[in-house]
Amino acid sequence: MTKPPPLSPAAPDRPRVRLFVEQPLGQGQQVSLSQAASHYLFAVMRLGAGGRVALFDGANGEWCAEITDAGKKRGSARCIEQTAPQRDPSDLWLLFAPIKKARTDFIVEKATELGAARICPVQSDFTNAERIRRDRLQAHAVEAAEQCGGTFVPPVDDLRPLGAVLDVWPGGRTLFWCDEALAGAAGDAATAPTAGPAAILIGPEGGFSPAERARLAALPFLHRLALGPRILRADTAAVAALTLWQARFGDWGATGLEATGLEVMGRPA
Repeated sequence: MTKPPPLSPAAPDRPRVRLFVEQPLGQGQQVSLSQAASHYLFAVMRLGAGGRVALFDGANGEWCAEITDAGKKRGSARCIEQTAPQRDPSDLWLLFAPIKKARTDFIVEKATELGAARICPVQSDFTNAERIRRDRLQAHAVEAAEQCGGTFVPPVDDLRPLGAVLDVWPGGRTLFWCDEALAGAAGDAATAPTAGPAAILIGPEGGFSPAERARLAALPFLHRLALGPRILRADTAAVAALTLWQARFGDWGATGLEATGLEVMGRPA
């Protein structure tokens, strides 16, 4: 917990500090605070008994809680009132090939802020990273949710081979492939699928191998995305694709492809 205290959205009298807790929240619920949370609240933020903090658990919205015990190693708080309802994101997954550490952290943070419901690192033929610290990436997702005012924390999966993920792809979920080979393409908005469960696939820095490209092109549930006239870095592409999808299909509320400039290529023949 090294970041500055996040500000809760909306009313200025709501608690300034937001924390994610892994306990169900509800009216009058007593919540035990972890050692890390207690240190942050009492040693860093200098809060004490009677102070207020905003808590969320990823399922029951945000709650204003009053600190009832400000111990040096452990503390507790009691839920007083709900200050925001639960806001779950659209059913959108982000699949991406991990890149350099800081840029992978960036992708997880921005995916959380932009409303991804699940974050799925995948290993492709040209992926540079052979392993990830899933617990560290999950912590980045938690911090991002605390900062942005969200009430949902997307799960971060373990690193899995792309082929294994495609082998068990769920029916009814559209896969949007951000294909760098389409840079500068005009796109074909008429082929855009209707809103529904979806996933965005971002490739590694070296792109997908010929074998991977052939397999992707043959998938019946796949549509290709063209992200403008220039080839984007993987982390930039993730932000761009999530933004366009949310504006067209997700919880941003825009309607019409023309409002966003989203270019969707039909499934390759």
